[in-house]
Amino acid sequence: MTFQDFLIMRHEIVLVAIAMIVLIAEIFVSEKNRKSIIPIAITLFFINVLFGFCPAHTGQLFGGMYKTGDLQILMKNVLNIGVLIIFIQAVKWLKEPDNMDKVSEYFILIISTVIGMNFMISAGDFLMFYIGLELATIPIAALAAYERYKNRSAEAGIKLILSAALSSGVLLYGISMIYGMTGSIYFDEVGAVFTASSSLHVLGLIFFFAGMAFKISLVPFHLWTADVYEGAPVSITMFLSVISKGAAVFVLFIILTTVFKAVMPMWQDLVVVISILTMTIGNLFAIRQQNLKRFLAFSSIAQAGFILLGILDGTSLGMTSVIYFVLIYIFSNLAAFGVVTIVAQMSGKENINDYNGMYHTNPKLSLTMMLAFFSLAGIPPVAGFFGKFFLFTAAAHQGYYMLVLIAVLNATISLYYYLIVVKAMFINKNETPIAYFKSDFSTKLGLLICVIGIFVIGFASPVYEYINQICLTLP
Repeated sequence: MTFQDFLIMRHEIVLVAIAMIVLIAEIFVSEKNRKSIIPIAITLFFINVLFGFCPAHTGQLFGGMYKTGDLQILMKNVLNIGVLIIFIQAVKWLKEPDNMDKVSEYFILIISTVIGMNFMISAGDFLMFYIGLELATIPIAALAAYERYKNRSAEAGIKLILSAALSSGVLLYGISMIYGMTGSIYFDEVGAVFTASSSLHVLGLIFFFAGMAFKISLVPFHLWTADVYEGAPVSITMFLSVISKGAAVFVLFIILTTVFKAVMPMWQDLVVVISILTMTIGNLFAIRQQNLKRFLAFSSIAQAGFILLGILDGTSLGMTSVIYFVLIYIFSNLAAFGVVTIVAQMSGKENINDYNGMYHTNPKLSLTMMLAFFSLAGIPPVAGFFGKFFLFTAAAHQGYYMLVLIAVLNATISLYYYLIVVKAMFINKNETPIAYFKSDFSTKLGLLICVIGIFVIGFASPVYEYINQICLTLP
C-alpha cells in the first residue's frame, strides 16, 4: 500500500491524529490547565473541517471494502460542520467543575464516533459498514451517560446502549439472511443478484431496514428517543439529533440505491408507510410535550419522516434534496438546542412555560429561537422552507402526490407546536420571566454561525448547485 493509497482515507486518518493529540495533551497538561485542551481540540477540528474541502484522492481500498468519492467526501464534510458547531456550543458546559476532569474523554469519544460514521459512509461491503456502525454507536452511548453523578444521564446511557444492541441484532440478522442467499457481503455483488422473487431476500431487506430505522428514530422504532434525549447532556442530545441521524440517513440512502436497487418499488412502498407514520406520530406527540428537550426529540422524529421523502426518489435529485435538507437541519436544530442549552445552564429551566415573556429580558436569544423554529417548520424565507420544498419536489418527481399532500398537512401541524414556544416567548405574560443574562463568547459564536447558516443556505443557490453537481455522479 503506497502513501497515495493512504490519502484516500485522509478524513479518518486526520481524525485519528486529532484524537491522539488530545490524548497526549491530557497526559502532559496539568489539572489546573485542563481547560487548555478545549481550544486545542476545537482548533484542530476546525482545521480538519477546512482540510475536508481541499482537493482529495478518490478510489477504493482493501479489495473494495472501503470506497470514497466526491459524494462520500461531501457527506463527511456536512457532518464535520455540524460537529464543529456542537464543539463550540459545548465550551461553557465543558468548563463546569463537574466536567473538567473528563474534557479529553468528551472530544475523543465524539471524534471516535465520527470516525465510525465516516467508515459507514465509505463502506463497500456489509462488514465495513457494521464495523463503522458499532464504532459510531458505542462511544455515543458512553457520552449519553457522561454526567455519571446524575441518575437520568446514567439511565439515558443504559437505554441507548440496550436499544442500540437490539437494533444491531435485528440488522445483523437481516445481513446474515442476505449473505446466506447471495453468498457475498460486497454491495456491488449483492446488488447484482438481489431479487424480489426470494422471500428470504425480502425478509433480509425488512430486517435491515428495521435496524437502520432504530438509528434514525423512525416510527415504530422511535420509543427510545425522547427518554435518551431528555436524560443525556444537551451537547450529546444535539449530536444524536443531527449528526447521528444525518449519518444514518446518508448510509441508508446509499445502500437502498445500490444493494437494493433491483427491488426499489418494494422498499419505496415501505418507506411511504414509515414516512407517514413518522411525520404524523412525531408531530402529534410533540404537541403534548412541556419539556423542551422531549419537545425537540419528537420534533426530530417528525423531521426524519420528512427526510424519507427525499430517499423515495432514489436518484441524484433525491440525494441532493436529502444532503441539502440535512445541512439546513444541522443549523436550524443546533440553533434551537443552543438556546435551550444556555437557558438551562443559566436558569435551570427547560419547560415551555418557563419561557413565558423571555423576549422582554433576553430578546436576542428569543429571536434566535424563533428563527430556528421557523426554519424547522419550513416558513419562507428562511432555509428550512427551501429544504422542505426540494424534499417535496423529490417525492413528487416519483409521482407520490398524495404523500406530498400529507407531508404539507404535517408541516402545518408542526408550525402550530413551534408557534406555541414562539408565543410563550413573545406574547405570554410572566411576572417572573427568565432573568437577563449574558452568554459567553463561544455560545454567541455558535448561535451566530447557526443564524447565518439559516439565512445564507436558503438564499445562496450556489450551495444547492454545488451539492447537486456532486450528486449527479450518483448512478
